[in-house]
Amino acid sequence: MFGCFYNIFTNRDHRFAMGNSYIVYYIMKTLITILTLFINTLAMSASKLDTAYFASGCFWGTEYYMMKAPGVVKTTVGYMGGHIDHPTYEQVSSKTSGHLETTEVVFDTEKTSYENLVKLFFETHDFTQTNGQGPDIGPQYRSFIFYTDDAQKAMADKYIDILMKKGYKVATNLQKASAFWKAEDYHQAYYESKGGRPYCHAYKKIF
Repeated sequence: MFGCFYNIFTNRDHRFAMGNSYIVYYIMKTLITILTLFINTLAMSASKLDTAYFASGCFWGTEYYMMKAPGVVKTTVGYMGGHIDHPTYEQVSSKTSGHLETTEVVFDTEKTSYENLVKLFFETHDFTQTNGQGPDIGPQYRSFIFYTDDAQKAMADKYIDILMKKGYKVATNLQKASAFWKAEDYHQAYYESKGGRPYCHAYKKIF
């Protein structure tokens, strides 16, 4: 008799253990599926983003227009093109670091294009001025497009050629993008936080 009761209880415990194992397995499988879908969604979202780098004088003004452009996700001002790491504003302003005031533009390729940003770049500053922009004179204020790949370079070349055919003497330089060093916090979104409008940038439709 005792043997019968023992078998009943042990079989019940065994079935209970098997049931728990199946539940745990099912939960883990579901969590893995959800996690995989989440990761794939993030990857798809990331694949829609691209980055552009523009220098057109004081980066406050460059960022002012770029951050307002449709499809732009994020803008950051900083320094590019120099020969020292982690430059400060004072070092760049000394004209000895080789950096240019540059705006990093992250954009959604499903809402805008690099071509649109290149056109905006040319339409918001004097790309014929050499060694500066407006009243800001110095190598750090030159007109530059830092391209990240051959497609960006080709697009920039295309619009420089269009401008030259229109009779403009284009001073904009093209250079392969290098390390981008974020500028000090007080430079970020300057006109958004301080108010006012750019003093050496203005929109002028060309294309």
